[in-house]
Amino acid sequence: MTMDVQNILKDILDNLDRMDHIRPEDVPGIDLYMDQVTTFMDRQLQASKRYEDDKILTKTMINNYAKNNLLPPPEKKKYSKEHLLLLIFIYYFKNILSISDIHSLFAPLTEKYFHTGHAIQLEQIYDEVFSLEKAQIETLKEDLRSKYQIAGETFKDASSEDKDFLELFSFICMLSLDVYMKKHVIEKLIDQLPEPEKKGKKKGAESQ
Repeated sequence: MTMDVQNILKDILDNLDRMDHIRPEDVPGIDLYMDQVTTFMDRQLQASKRYEDDKILTKTMINNYAKNNLLPPPEKKKYSKEHLLLLIFIYYFKNILSISDIHSLFAPLTEKYFHTGHAIQLEQIYDEVFSLEKAQIETLKEDLRSKYQIAGETFKDASSEDKDFLELFSFICMLSLDVYMKKHVIEKLIDQLPEPEKKGKKKGAESQ
């Protein structure tokens, strides 16, 4: 592929190295008002923005999550540390899953571990899951390099004018297929959740 695409890939890989999850100790231990929540999330997840003016979470989004039972309601208009941990999960899930699927996934999580006396706390679940991040990012980087090399071997007989675009198109298609298949697997796993855990699911509430 062209040197420009190589540089873009290098920038993407470098950006993956800079991305980091919000650690539980970084989440305020005091309850926050809505404006404080959106400011915190925007600052902490800034590296994941596509465009500088993008909003991580807005008041409308958060209110919709509560309305659709993804997020327990705040206490006296204040959100706890557990609320913020759930919002971080929602932020990642909402890019690939419907509201109803997130609800199915969150129902047992909030019922059993949100502000309960269970031996396993929500903070522990969050920390355990995100501790896998480093290894997953390294695996992702290797996969990107591999797909990039494979895409670079396509359309060998195409003219130089066509080849660069078609190789880039092949690279994007390979990545898109990977995302599509993994999304399909995730949906199948969610469908295996016990039916009682899905009660109260909002049909058709797909706005994120």
